[in-house]
Amino acid sequence: MKRSSVFLMFRYGLVLVATALALASCSNETKHAPIDRGSTVLAFGDSITYGTGAPPGEDFPNHLAARSGWRIVNAGIPGDMARDAGARLGPLLREHQPVAVLVELGGNDFLRQRPESAVKEDLRGILNTVRESGALPILLAVPRFSMLRATVGALSDSAIYAELAEEEGVPLVNGVLSSVLSDETLRADPIHPNAAGYQRLASDMAEVLGALGLLI
Repeated sequence: MKRSSVFLMFRYGLVLVATALALASCSNETKHAPIDRGSTVLAFGDSITYGTGAPPGEDFPNHLAARSGWRIVNAGIPGDMARDAGARLGPLLREHQPVAVLVELGGNDFLRQRPESAVKEDLRGILNTVRESGALPILLAVPRFSMLRATVGALSDSAIYAELAEEEGVPLVNGVLSSVLSDETLRADPIHPNAAGYQRLASDMAEVLGALGLLI
């Protein structure tokens, strides 16, 4: 067999393998029904949701609302912890009756050195409360902060978010906050995005939500 023929067969084999891997990846990705424009979505979180580090109106819920057409209620409170946030969730769900809730919590728990296992169970309780209200919980992964990893641009999500999303069967927006906080040009301080960072966060979130089928 000529060397050129062997090379073509090898290259064709690589293409088949790559295609098979891509199809396997797509088959494992859970698609969700899209959230209609004009729907009420609750953004439930801490200072990241609130928009600390940027001028008023530059928070990620506001930017995401502009991209999605959703009516997003910003229920972020600086300093809030997954341990405590559940107490204020019920009244918010009754008042706004959202079709979905973006849950962004855990960062302050990590800063206070709470065990990740405890934070995971607090988040599980929040997801269950959202689900019981009839709304769809959407989990935003948060990094466990490290000054060293932030300095070298290598923050990564805490593993509890992917575990929890799989266990509870909820959509996960992963990698986006870690990516923003790993870029010093997108940070107002070591733990908060700046205005450009919140814009990037909303843009990247929109891409992930689109891939999940939630945003059209």
